Amino acid sequence: MKLLNIFKNFRNDEDGAVTVDWVVLTAAIVGLGIAVVTTVSGGLKTAASSIVTDLGTTMTDAAKATD
Repeated sequence: MKLLNIFKNFRNDEDGAVTVDWVVLTAAIVGLGIAVVTTVSGGLKTAASSIVTDLGTTMTDAAKATD
């Protein structure tokens, strides 16, 4: 009977199931974060490059205007 009780307790124990839920949830959040960074990074690089170009042009024009 003792072995049967041990098996029933093991079957009814849900501590491991909660851990699995948290692992799956964490993996989903990390995956979503990676997807967002991958999607946004190309646009950010383009925007930063455009800003650098515009600032360079503005500085050149300002230097010419002071001469």
